[in-house]
Amino acid sequence: MGDPPPGFGMPAVPGSPAAQGRELAGPTVLRMLVGAQLRRLREAAGISTEAAGYEIRGSHSKISRMELGRVGFKERDIADLLTLYGVTDAARREPLLQLAEHANMPAWWQRYGDVVPSWFEPYLGLEQGAEIIRAYEVQAIPELLQTEDYARALIRARHPDAPADEIERRVELRMLRARILMRPGPVKFWAVLDEAALRRAVGGTPTMRAQLRHLSELATEPNITVQVLPFAAGGHAAEGGPVTLLRFAEPELPDVVYIEQLAGAFYPDRPAEVLRYRDVMNRLGVQAQAPARTPAILNHILTQL
Repeated sequence: MGDPPPGFGMPAVPGSPAAQGRELAGPTVLRMLVGAQLRRLREAAGISTEAAGYEIRGSHSKISRMELGRVGFKERDIADLLTLYGVTDAARREPLLQLAEHANMPAWWQRYGDVVPSWFEPYLGLEQGAEIIRAYEVQAIPELLQTEDYARALIRARHPDAPADEIERRVELRMLRARILMRPGPVKFWAVLDEAALRRAVGGTPTMRAQLRHLSELATEPNITVQVLPFAAGGHAAEGGPVTLLRFAEPELPDVVYIEQLAGAFYPDRPAEVLRYRDVMNRLGVQAQAPARTPAILNHILTQL
């Protein structure tokens, strides 16, 4: 993802707090890990996806979905594939079989399925399992950095017809998501905020003042970097809108670009596209005010509310 601030991008070792945090994050990243290992083993054995699919009574597309981490795993399928790939040593088979078992366990956020659209659930898994998240926001404070009152006001504005109990469930989910910032081995979060996001008084003046104070406090945490892109900066590379980039500790997992729209989201995944978004984020980091200036900027806006 380019050159993050000092301390960003350090890999987590197995058994470390960061690794333990990801183990609690949910199945999405674990499925991606199992799939990546299965792909490496298949390619090393010189076996086609068609032959692998035939071995487990499936198709080459099923193997592709498994290797991309887009489906759950049957223990029998994993065992049969490992045998086909020549992995017969129990010391090599068991860790992958155990990882596949964990990848099939329900994610903690599934109990909020009534307020999580199907297109957003994959992102939750990626977010909760990421090591680094970089975000550019234009209209609002990033969701992981929001206070309850600010989140509630924003959710009400976006879902005006939702009943009160649904609003509260959405707020609760958002607060639970933010635990990744304070867990053992916390995610490293680097946000560039357009000045507009800081001046849009969501929820009224008291709510916005509390939100800005909360943001100022979070910006002092060693794993959280907040930069402000002022109006005076003029045109910039990300005028197309908000974007999120996620990086994982496991080197076999690619960076993920996430772009959310009103009723859906998409993930540009071609290498050239990912590289372009990395470049945009890097240029924003240079064009925005330095992180050390963030407290003063927030305080100045507070005095104007």
